Amino acid sequence: MSGDAYGPNQQPPNQQPPDHGPSDRGFPGPGVFVPPMPSSPPPAPPDALRATAVALLNLSGLGLGYLLVRRRLPMAACLAATVVLLLVALPADADGVPAAALAGYAVVLLLAAVHGARVGLRTRLILPGRQPLALLLGVALLAVPVGGALWYDSAHREAVQRALLDRLDQADERVAAAAHEGFAAARPDYQDALAVYRDLAVHHSGSRAAAQVPDRLRTYYTTVAAAYGHHDYCTAVAPLEYLRTVPDSLPKDQLGALAHWPDDRLATSLYECGAQGLAGDGTDWVPRFGELLRTFPDAGQTAKVVPALDAAEKKAAKAVSGDDPCTAVERLGTLKSEITQLSDGSGTQAGALGEVASRAGRSGDAGEYQCGVRQYKDGDYAKAQGTLQQFLTDNPHDGNGARAKKIVIGAEVAQTLPAAGKKLPTTASGGGISVTVRNDSPDDITVLYTGPVTGSFTLKACGGCKAYSFADSITPGWQPCGDSGRNYPQRTISLPPGTTYFVHKPNHDTTATPGSDTAKLRYGYVYTECAYTTQSLASGY
Repeated sequence: MSGDAYGPNQQPPNQQPPDHGPSDRGFPGPGVFVPPMPSSPPPAPPDALRATAVALLNLSGLGLGYLLVRRRLPMAACLAATVVLLLVALPADADGVPAAALAGYAVVLLLAAVHGARVGLRTRLILPGRQPLALLLGVALLAVPVGGALWYDSAHREAVQRALLDRLDQADERVAAAAHEGFAAARPDYQDALAVYRDLAVHHSGSRAAAQVPDRLRTYYTTVAAAYGHHDYCTAVAPLEYLRTVPDSLPKDQLGALAHWPDDRLATSLYECGAQGLAGDGTDWVPRFGELLRTFPDAGQTAKVVPALDAAEKKAAKAVSGDDPCTAVERLGTLKSEITQLSDGSGTQAGALGEVASRAGRSGDAGEYQCGVRQYKDGDYAKAQGTLQQFLTDNPHDGNGARAKKIVIGAEVAQTLPAAGKKLPTTASGGGISVTVRNDSPDDITVLYTGPVTGSFTLKACGGCKAYSFADSITPGWQPCGDSGRNYPQRTISLPPGTTYFVHKPNHDTTATPGSDTAKLRYGYVYTECAYTTQSLASGY
C-alpha cells in the first residue's frame, strides 16, 4: 500500500512505454534497458497539515501519529512512556506523581510531537487523502491526556483528603491514649497532636479534615483537663496552665470560646488546691495562692484567699487552748511566715494579708505560754523552760508573764530534781518559816527554789573561800559554812511549810554541775542552806 498512486492511463515519469514487440508475454525485447525499482517510495511533497496531524496524534501519548506514517519503534517508545507513567501514577495517592516523572513524560511527548511533525511533513499517511480526518482525530485525542490529567487531579485531591483525615484520626488516637497517662508523661503526645491540628487548620484550611478541627479541639481540651472534671484540683493545675498556652499556636477562629475556657477552671483549681494544702494535706499552698493572686487578681476565687487564711489563723489560735497547744503555736508561726511570703507582690491583697500574718504572730506568741505549761506538765522541763523564756521575750507585758517566770524557775529546778516538777508553780509568795542561804563558794551563785512558793535570788562570791577537795568532804567533823569567823554572803527568805526544792548554780561556769537539796520545812524550826564548791557545786543545811 506504500508508494505513489497512479491512474490507469498514467505512466511513471522518465520511463518509456513498454515495447510489446516479439514477445507474446509483454517482456521487453532484446536490447531494451529497464532501470531497477527504488528501495522505498520517494518523499511526498511537503504538507503542513499532515505534519500537524501527526504531531497532534503523538501528543495523545499513544503514538498514533507514528502509526499513520509507519514508524513502529517510535510508536512503541511513546506507548512505553505512557505505560511507565501510568504505573508510577496509579493508583492515585496523596503524594501524587513525582515531578521528575511528569517532566520526563512531558519531554517525551514534546519530542514525539516535534519528531512526528518532521516525519509527517514529507511522508504520506497510510490512509491517502485523510489528512483533515487525521487532524480532527489528533485534536479529539488531545482529550485523552487532558481528561486523564483532570481525572488524576480529582483522584489525587481525594487521596489527599483521605490522607489528611487519616492524620486527624491518628492525632485523635494519640490524645485518647495519652489520657491514660499522667500529664507530665503525656505532654509530648498532646503537643504532637496539637501540631497536627494546627497544620491542618493553617496549611490545609479548605480540607474536610480542617473543618473537623474545632470539634476535635473541644475533645482535646476536655481530655487534657480531665483531672479538673474529677475534682482532682492539684493535678489539674499543670494541664490547665498548658491549655492556656494553646492560643499562642492556633488561629483564633479555630478556638472560639476555647481560648478562655481554661481560665476560670485554672483559678478554681489554684484556689481549691491551695485550700487543701492550707487544711493540712501536705500540699504547698503558698505557690498556688500566689499564682492565683498574680494571674487572676480580679477573679472571684482570688477574693476568697484572705478569708480562707483568716479562718486558718483563727482555727490555729483556738487550738492553742486545746490539748495540743504546742502544735497550734508551731502552726501559727508557720502561718505567719507563709502569709508574709505570700503578701510580697500580691498587689491589692497585700494589706489584708499583712494583717492576718500579724495576728497569727501575736496569737502564736501568746500561745507560747500554754505550750510551755503543757510541756512542763508532760515532764519536758528543758523545752518548757525554753518556750516560756521565749514567751517572756515576745510578750513582756502579757498578763501571764508573772507566772511564766515562776514556771521557768520551776522547770530549771526540775531538770536537776525531777520530783520538783510534780506540781505547776504558782505566783504565791511568802511564808512563816525562815530559811537562810549562805554562799561558801568562790563564785557568784544563783539560788533557785520551788515548792509551795517559787523564786530565785543571787549571792555574791565568798571572799577567801575556795573549792573543797573530795578528801575534805569525807573528813569527820567537816561542815561547810562552818567557819564562825568568816562573813558568808547570805540571804534569809520566808517559806511556807512543805517540801521545797533548792538548786544552786554558779553564774559564770556553765559547765559546773548545779548543787541541789530537798528541804521538808515545818514550823518551829530555823533552817539554813549552804552552797559550797567541791569538784562540782553541792549543797546542804
